[in-house]
Amino acid sequence: MKYSKSFHHHHNSSGVSSSNWSTMARKRSTRLTLFFFLLLLSLIAFGVFVPVFALLPSLSQSQNDQQHHPTTKSSPDYVRKFEISEDRFWKDGQPFQIIGGDLHYFRVLPEYWEDRLLRAKALGLNTIQTYVPWNLHEPRAGTSNFAGIADLVSFLELCQKLGFAVMLRPGPYICGEWDLGGFPAWLLAIKPALTLRSSDPAFLQLVERWWGSLLPKIAPLLYGNGGPIIMVQIENEYGSYASDKAYLHHLVSLARKHLGDEVILYTTDGGSRETLEKGTIRGDAVFSAVDFTTGDNPWPIFELQKEFNAAGKSPPLSSEFYTGWLTHWGEQNAQTDADFTAASLKRILERNGSAVLYMAHGGTNFGFYNGANTGSDESDYKPDLTSYDYDAPIRESGDVSNAKFKALRKVIEQYSSESLPPIPSDIEKKTYGSIHVSKTGNLFDMIHDFDVVESENPITMESVGQMSGFLLYVTEYAAKDYGGGNIVSIPKVHDRAQVFISCPSQDGHGKPTYVGTFERWSNQPLSLPNTKCLSKVSLYVLVENMGRLNYGPYIFDMKGILSSVYLDGRILRGWKMYLLPLINLNENPKVNPIIQATDSGFITMSTHKKLKPKSATASNEPAFYAGKFSISKQDKIKDTFISLSGWGKGIVTINNFNIGRFWPLKGPQCNLYVPAPILKHGENIVVIFELQAPNPDLVVHLVDQPDFTCGPSKSNLHQL
Repeated sequence: MKYSKSFHHHHNSSGVSSSNWSTMARKRSTRLTLFFFLLLLSLIAFGVFVPVFALLPSLSQSQNDQQHHPTTKSSPDYVRKFEISEDRFWKDGQPFQIIGGDLHYFRVLPEYWEDRLLRAKALGLNTIQTYVPWNLHEPRAGTSNFAGIADLVSFLELCQKLGFAVMLRPGPYICGEWDLGGFPAWLLAIKPALTLRSSDPAFLQLVERWWGSLLPKIAPLLYGNGGPIIMVQIENEYGSYASDKAYLHHLVSLARKHLGDEVILYTTDGGSRETLEKGTIRGDAVFSAVDFTTGDNPWPIFELQKEFNAAGKSPPLSSEFYTGWLTHWGEQNAQTDADFTAASLKRILERNGSAVLYMAHGGTNFGFYNGANTGSDESDYKPDLTSYDYDAPIRESGDVSNAKFKALRKVIEQYSSESLPPIPSDIEKKTYGSIHVSKTGNLFDMIHDFDVVESENPITMESVGQMSGFLLYVTEYAAKDYGGGNIVSIPKVHDRAQVFISCPSQDGHGKPTYVGTFERWSNQPLSLPNTKCLSKVSLYVLVENMGRLNYGPYIFDMKGILSSVYLDGRILRGWKMYLLPLINLNENPKVNPIIQATDSGFITMSTHKKLKPKSATASNEPAFYAGKFSISKQDKIKDTFISLSGWGKGIVTINNFNIGRFWPLKGPQCNLYVPAPILKHGENIVVIFELQAPNPDLVVHLVDQPDFTCGPSKSNLHQL
């Protein structure tokens, strides 16, 4: 999905909700007023598409068609084949209209893949499009992870079993509102620095290794080999980033080497001349697809698309038709009008155009994998929510009883070659009630159990091997040199740093005191309070990586402290960096020695180790809180939502699964989706890592509804 400095509002006489933005915003428009331009700047969006093929209502084939496509299923020399000619898609000799949708296996628990695909089927889709995120499959350099939620082959086989064609988008860059656009963070630690998304030989060597692992797994699943994959995308919206044609050609050669010459390769770019010039490969070797704002007239853009494809090789395809939009923390939850979206789709389908809904089903950014965008510069940082609901027709929890699903299905039904299955009922959710939690550990009491790296100056998270979550930087300075009123400044911190000081000389282990927070988007120096320390003052800086940029010119988004730290203008030296071993999605310690948090990690341990209650609960003190709830053997386990209302900011795990980030103070998301497969009969353990202040009642609630009403006043749409 793409972001751009110009955004298109959905023009709609029926009154689209004011947060109805469309992802495809490549085209600069001079028609926008300054007001809308500034408002729209605060959105950054990018899309992922999953194509679906539907047999057209019996199109009469001309003599010409018969000459080109003599092999029908009844003929003796029938060959399984997917191809492009006469500005149409053809499947097994029959014309095809792709009516697809993006549905990402890595945003849905594997136990729910079939359920969500069946809902896509009921929507009328015939093709599924999905990205493949490199960082999920190779979280540490040289590892290989294709199990659990990363079991791509099982997902593709399931698509085939249910009758879907598949459009596969293996990157290596995917965007997708996913951490670093799918690139593994360890790429950022390599010296000399790699130039991502370019023909830098050191970068290409790693891409070759990754695709050398991935593509042989999917080759047997190509359509011509009996599988569901009809097309494979090269890079993603490259014309919105750069124009290194050598890089694109190298990817094409690599794909052909592993997948052969028959498979259709495609690019996706915004529907403007500039992005198509930069992002496409001329000739008939690679098919050029387009995407654009939902409110745009598609047909002039499809005419433009023809210029970037060989004659007769340009079936009109919007490979990302935006059904909604993404939401950043601090914005109002994005919503788009159902009838407007459906009417826009109809304009494509009624003239035999093809479209892939982005998203058909958004799902969830579990763990630490959410991406982020920037506005005017690198410090104008906007991280994405844990929810990737996207206001899609199939909601985050799989619900389809909504106006958008009904409106889109009604349009699709008119152009589907088969009658659609009945609409499934929504999955039942359950209110499991209140869970009382207790504090099980202060972060500062636990750091001696963590791995530590020492260095003269602060170094990045990637450089110490902490790819996600948090890193604690610690140094000390002599109290006698500073008489009070000290100013500490950190010119560059990614993304948010809480600062504490303590006076260990008082009693041997002075308790750290919170002094303030640095934020990437509003970085101001902090005044330190006077200390009566006799010797050294310890300075603690806890830095949170809130998600790497996945779109735009600043994607080389390293995390942690990226500059010197100054005390009254003097550089502080002699740092220790403590790695917090918090579990990420689908990572286990055998693959990730640095993340030691599955069965033997400190989270599970801490739930059993009750600390003696301290005096008053200090605010802004990072700490762990744990509680449990039971599900009886007689009860069916059901989906739920965990409400963090009254809590500050942090992450929550259930049964050692990282549900994701919460930040109700900022909003709009108050509740995190908890799919039933994470839960179990008997005792279920909830652990909260709270960075600031817990809910004063030390309680969380398991409820049966999502809630996007948290945060400060919602009077401003998409607040900056």
